[in-house]
Amino acid sequence: MKLATLRTADGTRAVRLDGDVLVDLGHPDLGALFAVPDWQGRAAAATGTAYAVEGADFAPVVPNPSKVVCVGHNYTDHIKEMGRDLPEHPTLFPKFAETLLGAGDDIVKPAETDALDWEVELAVVIGKEVRRADERQAADAIAGFTVMNDISARDWQFRTIEWTQGKIWEATTPVGPYVVTPDEVGGVRPALRVTTSVDGEVMQSDDTGTLLFDPVFLVQYISTVITLRPGDIIATGTPAGVGNARDPKIFLQPGQTVVTEISGLGACTNKVVA
Repeated sequence: MKLATLRTADGTRAVRLDGDVLVDLGHPDLGALFAVPDWQGRAAAATGTAYAVEGADFAPVVPNPSKVVCVGHNYTDHIKEMGRDLPEHPTLFPKFAETLLGAGDDIVKPAETDALDWEVELAVVIGKEVRRADERQAADAIAGFTVMNDISARDWQFRTIEWTQGKIWEATTPVGPYVVTPDEVGGVRPALRVTTSVDGEVMQSDDTGTLLFDPVFLVQYISTVITLRPGDIIATGTPAGVGNARDPKIFLQPGQTVVTEISGLGACTNKVVA
C-alpha cells in the first residue's frame, strides 16, 4: 500500500492511494492510523471519501511524530567525501515535528544561513511500539518507507562539534509524499535508487542497498535507547553529492527547485523561496 496524509478543507486525513484517487481511511493522519491495532487490515479495507491525486496537497506523512531520529555517516561514499572514518556505531541526532514540511511545500530559506544544503534520505516510519527490539520485532515494527530531504544549514551545523542546531530549522524538512509498505519495495531492507536534483541537475545518486546500518538494525539500535512509537520516523542518512562537499561549495538559493526522489516511493519537489 501507498499511504499519505492529505490536507483538505476540513483538516488533514489519512488516505490510501488507489489508482488516481486517494481513499479516506477514517483517521486524521497516518500517525493516528498506525496507533490502531491491525492498521494494515483497516487501511486495506477502508472505503471512505475519494480525493483526486491530481492537485493533492500532501502534509508531512506524519505531521506530529513523537520523535524523528536521524542517522549521519551511513553511506560509504558520503563518509569519505566528508573526510571521516567509517563509524563503528550509528551517529544519531534529533529533529522535531516543527521542522517537517509536505512533499510539495516551499522551503523558506532562513535569512540567518548562507549554506542551505540538500540531503536525500530513505526514512523509516514506525508502525508498532517497540523497545529493545530483536531482529524480528524490529522488522515487524516497520510500517513502511518514505522520502526525506534532510535540509541542513551547514554554517550553523559546524559551529560546534554537535550538529543539531544546523539540522532543526523550523519548516525546512520535506517528508513524503507516501509511506510505502515493505511488501511493495522488496522488504524491510530495500535496495532503492536515491537521487537529488537541483533545477534538473543530478547532485546525488546512490542505492539504499549500500547503507552501512540497514533499517532493521537501526530500529533495533535506537529502540535499545528509547521506545519507538507508531508514527516515529528514522532518517537513514544521505549519500555522496551534498553541496558542502563540492569544490567550490554549492548551496540552495531562492528560486531553485530541489527534487529528492527514491524509486518506488515517490519524490519531494520543493521550491526554495526567500
